[in-house]
Amino acid sequence: MDSFLDISKYIDHSNLKPYATFEDIEILCKEAVHYRFHSVCVNPFYVKYAKTMLNGSNVKVCSVVGFPLGANTPKTKLVEASTAINDGADELDIVWNIGAFKSGDYSFVENELKTIISYTKDAVHKIIVETAYLSEEEKRIALDIVINAGAEFIKTSTSFAPSGAKIEDIKLWKKIADGKIKIKAAGGIRDYKTAVEMIKAGADRIGSSHSIDIIKGR
Repeated sequence: MDSFLDISKYIDHSNLKPYATFEDIEILCKEAVHYRFHSVCVNPFYVKYAKTMLNGSNVKVCSVVGFPLGANTPKTKLVEASTAINDGADELDIVWNIGAFKSGDYSFVENELKTIISYTKDAVHKIIVETAYLSEEEKRIALDIVINAGAEFIKTSTSFAPSGAKIEDIKLWKKIADGKIKIKAAGGIRDYKTAVEMIKAGADRIGSSHSIDIIKGR
């Protein structure tokens, strides 16, 4: 786990900044190829460009849906997800409807996710539940909903909330998931030590815009 290549393969190398330019995305993609990261994670506008930049490499293209608030209508999210796949995305990081979940409308949240997943079957789906806003009991409920929806991953954070990934949340999900789903830790992971701690706690993927710092700090 502590080797260069091993830590690299866990990382979704991200640039989701609103002011990211084509040059920034080109740099992101070149870094991902050089360091052999699992994927680049970009906003929908840059999916086609990233796909072109990564042609011939093993690096995947990940895009976001409903980012960063999750409060879009189901139809809007579905169109966004389908468009990203058509543009070349291999993976989707989907922000679920946080407000609907906090309102207790669990069936709406689950059905929205099921619909998006059913229309984008070829993609890997990572559902962002924004743990900063959830109680421990809600984190348990969130895990059940995401598993029932058929997603491959549950993800902690967008990095836009007051806090991001926490070791105790990764451990909780790892313990109660019983191998039914993978975990992506994101939000505030800026160094090698933190990344390794997340992986040891049970994270299967790391999302970070500080991927180079993580690698160089090993």
